[in-house]
Amino acid sequence: MSERKAIFITGGGSGIGRAIALKFAQQGWFVGLGDISESGMKETAALIGTEHTSSHVFDVRERAAWDEALDAFIAKSGRMDVLANNAGIPIGGSIIENSEDEITRCLDINLKGVLFGAQAAHPHLKKTAPGSCLLNTASAAGIYGSAGGSVYCATKFGVRGITESLDGEWAVDGIKVRSLMPSFIDTPLLDMVPNAGTNEHIRNRVKASGLEITPVEEVAEAAWRAVHEDKLHWPVGKTAKSIAFAARWMPGRVRKQMRGQMQLLGE
Repeated sequence: MSERKAIFITGGGSGIGRAIALKFAQQGWFVGLGDISESGMKETAALIGTEHTSSHVFDVRERAAWDEALDAFIAKSGRMDVLANNAGIPIGGSIIENSEDEITRCLDINLKGVLFGAQAAHPHLKKTAPGSCLLNTASAAGIYGSAGGSVYCATKFGVRGITESLDGEWAVDGIKVRSLMPSFIDTPLLDMVPNAGTNEHIRNRVKASGLEITPVEEVAEAAWRAVHEDKLHWPVGKTAKSIAFAARWMPGRVRKQMRGQMQLLGE
């Protein structure tokens, strides 16, 4: 087995995935990138150096594709110490605005993709345990349900639950399981629309709500710490940390804020 540690990151072609890739590469790790965007992965690999990366085009919704991608990655890296289950898509708006196709796609990528990734990664992470880690990207939306985000929140509460369940299941194997819970992060996702019924970008809605947008590098730093420290959930950004605190100690206040947020967004 190679002595150089290795991480495989889904959604590695942009945003949080790219930032995590850069952080771990800077620390001397071999980086595997998984994404549906070949061009995005090429850009990430160019920033790191192609000799330190491998790229794998696949869809996280396809279980067999997971095995194929991880086998190809390990053939190049010699091992896998961390799987960053990071691929995800946004969806927003009132539940009555969301189409069946939008709901199904979000559930399949954000939730089913994480479950399939965990299944595929387990035997490889067990080989590099103790110290190996399954790192799931959840969200501040997995701390308290936000108005106008029922489907997205359902997936991120699900990722939080998966993380807690596998933290218990995999402890005997010496595999750490962690979740990142970022708030609004400065990535291309903010420039997407929340659903097919609107042309307004998510970024504009965040600004209208008076919420801050956190630099993506903060998520990468949290990812590094999560892999190396004994803490299950990692809120990232002022908003995420505030929600985590208030949801525990002032739930009535959070509920009132969420109702006010929906009125502000005009829903």
